[in-house]
Amino acid sequence: MAEKKNLITQAGLNKLQEELDYRIAVVRNEIAKEIEFARSYGDLSENAEYTEAKNKQTENETEIARLEDIISAAVVVPDDAISTDQVSVGVTVRVLDVEFNEEMEYSIVGAQEADPMSGRISDESPIGAGLIGMRVGDVTHVDIPAGQVTLKVLDIMR
Repeated sequence: MAEKKNLITQAGLNKLQEELDYRIAVVRNEIAKEIEFARSYGDLSENAEYTEAKNKQTENETEIARLEDIISAAVVVPDDAISTDQVSVGVTVRVLDVEFNEEMEYSIVGAQEADPMSGRISDESPIGAGLIGMRVGDVTHVDIPAGQVTLKVLDIMR
């Protein structure tokens, strides 16, 4: 089975790399110190501090592995390849919800960068996928969990 490639912007990749570096250089060392300190209490079988520190270590190492997997499978969308001719990863699109006559703005990003509360939606989300390839003036019907929404593309920006 082919490895899945994740589209991501350069800024998103940089953010993931910074988090990975921080977890390796800072968090890993802090946890090692906690483990060493907890060992000084003696009997490890009944040492809650030691158990807690080891659990933190496991969680951190799991997150490091997850970040390394994401980064290794990342396909950066080069800034010079981002066009405002049509909706793609790396653009911000202003749309009109036709039913409610309400304008909304979304930044289309890779799945690992998505933050819907900040208007950053994944190209794999229902609305993101429904907008990919659309041009200014195009209308699309998108199936979402609450039903169907009709969106008209008003503007595409970088």
